[in-house]
Amino acid sequence: MAVKRTYLLLWMILLILIGFILGVRWGFMQSQPITGQSSLSQQDESRLSRSPVTAVTVPASSSSIEREEQNVINIYQRLSPTVVNIVATTLEMNFWMEIIPRKGQGSGFIIDPRGYILTNNHVVGDASRLEVTLAGMTKVPAKLVGRDVETDLAVIRIESREDLPVAPLGDSDSLHVGQKAIAIGNPFGLEHTITVGVISALNRQIRTGEGVSLFELIQTDAAINPGNSGGPLINSRGEVIGINTAIFSTSGGAQGIGFALPINLARDVSRQLIENGRVDRPFLGIYGAVPLDVELARALKLKVDTGLIIQRVIKGSPADLAGIKGGYQPVVVGNWRLYLGGDIIVSFDKKKIVTLQDLSSAIRRHKPGDAVLVVVVRGDRRLNLTITLGTGPGSS
Repeated sequence: MAVKRTYLLLWMILLILIGFILGVRWGFMQSQPITGQSSLSQQDESRLSRSPVTAVTVPASSSSIEREEQNVINIYQRLSPTVVNIVATTLEMNFWMEIIPRKGQGSGFIIDPRGYILTNNHVVGDASRLEVTLAGMTKVPAKLVGRDVETDLAVIRIESREDLPVAPLGDSDSLHVGQKAIAIGNPFGLEHTITVGVISALNRQIRTGEGVSLFELIQTDAAINPGNSGGPLINSRGEVIGINTAIFSTSGGAQGIGFALPINLARDVSRQLIENGRVDRPFLGIYGAVPLDVELARALKLKVDTGLIIQRVIKGSPADLAGIKGGYQPVVVGNWRLYLGGDIIVSFDKKKIVTLQDLSSAIRRHKPGDAVLVVVVRGDRRLNLTITLGTGPGSS
């Protein structure tokens, strides 16, 4: 009887040991961390490595999505080498009146094989030192060529023993809402980041945090973040159509509303900065103009219902020399206090003028010294006047 109890006890101990071993092994298998390594055995992996792999070739014409993706890839490969990272070091004074360096960064792109780089003015600012990182991660010093506060554009230059790759420039006047928009830049220091969207709107106007009003901006939903400033906005042909400049954001990051300066404006500004180190702006010499609409025209009993009612003409200005007349008879119409008796501009360089922005945009497309045809209405007469634009006081 004692022997049976001994055997039974031994069997029970053996079963407990077996259960304990199995339990430990199961628990170990269940608690393995996920490391991303293969769970195949060496034999399985060896068998798979010897197995022939059949490549599946998808015809290029089988999907428009694949063609679009390939287009973006091609554009990135072509233009990415032209995009640079810019680090600007400025000297500031801290609380203890000590001079300390402060670094900021942004993007830019090469527009001339001699090393000229286009970027934003707010990227370079009043930097005491500029450093450019090229696509191959080569860091080189840069010098400021010129900057223009009014358009928030700047040109810097790096020295190179060989011609540098250049970003091809497109035509921002031929853009349409809905076209593809591709941004390449260095958001948050993440070099050569590409984002894709569309042109959401055209001719936007914003006021920057520095108090500068920017006009004729391209709005895009391609993600633009801090560090993208100065980088190119590109169309589906791989041409630069704008310079990424600002975002509208409540969080400080991309929210699908970014703005780019049109490349046609930047082309002219950069040319002047490279050639002269400054920008000369055309000047008409009109001070105050009231947009005309149907109700105002009816109240004033005018012969036209669109155009700008000239309030004042600066003496000795191009407008004055060409014979444009300002108003002299004060009247109050509703909330408007204005002067009548002057000319009404209805056309500038064969472009219809309806708003102040129409006139400003038309003037900005010219340079000082250009002779422009301006059509005005004076009483019952329509006059064609030729005005030679001067150099404006806002030149920088």
